[in-house]
Amino acid sequence: VEFDMPKAEVNGINISYKIEGNGEPLIMIMGIASTKKSWLFQTLAFKKYFKVITFDNRGCGESDKPDGAYSIKTMADDTAGLMAYLGIERAHVLGVSMGGMIAQELAINYPEKVNKLILGCTMAKRTEPGGFSTELPKKLGYTGDYSYSDAMNLPVKIIVIALAELAFNIKMNNLFLLPVMKLLMRKHDTSGIKNQVAAIWEHDTMQRLKDIRASTLVIAGSDDRVISPQSSDVIAERIPDSKLVKYEGGSHAFFVEMRKRFNREVIAFLKNGQ
Repeated sequence: VEFDMPKAEVNGINISYKIEGNGEPLIMIMGIASTKKSWLFQTLAFKKYFKVITFDNRGCGESDKPDGAYSIKTMADDTAGLMAYLGIERAHVLGVSMGGMIAQELAINYPEKVNKLILGCTMAKRTEPGGFSTELPKKLGYTGDYSYSDAMNLPVKIIVIALAELAFNIKMNNLFLLPVMKLLMRKHDTSGIKNQVAAIWEHDTMQRLKDIRASTLVIAGSDDRVISPQSSDVIAERIPDSKLVKYEGGSHAFFVEMRKRFNREVIAFLKNGQ
């Protein structure tokens, strides 16, 4: 068990981070309620080729959990601030789910900081086209449309467990992971996760994706039950000269369930380009 990861004072808060490996910097940004430890299978593969930087977004893990709604833009500012703190001028950026939303904002607002960009199982906007899968609201108990206050009034535990149940398509993974998720829910301060939900709700890069200049790989599973796979088509259509890859049968957590293929794809893209 690792304790006392280094922390960077960034944007008025402390961000917990970890650096592994050598080479070109690769910053990896995780999704809602997930910490840098969720990158385990990627870090093991990527640190042979890159200097891998993982961190806990504000609101979870060992980073600070300030009150008040967050925005995806704020979390992109956190990421840019962490790069500045570490003296990294430019890096490859990989983000999945909410991390992919943060990566979009980073590439739009700090183009000089982003070398190559990889956007996994993410979306440009909550509402159609793309957006959340049809299964997510059902899982949360909504039959029709649901509002911001509906989402904000749900207990965090219900949201996180619903996301976990839908994230994996291989049943075995749920058998192991759900008990772990429930344990973490009991153990950790989850106030910040609600603020992350608020950030996702308001996220909208739809009209600005055309401004992304980084060489971009958009990647998703065809059977994502959290974020509609169509969201990746929408993103790839709007980012100039981006490459779209979809894994047949891939889940929201396809980077875990299909990790060998995912890792190979990412390394090839970062090493050789499109």
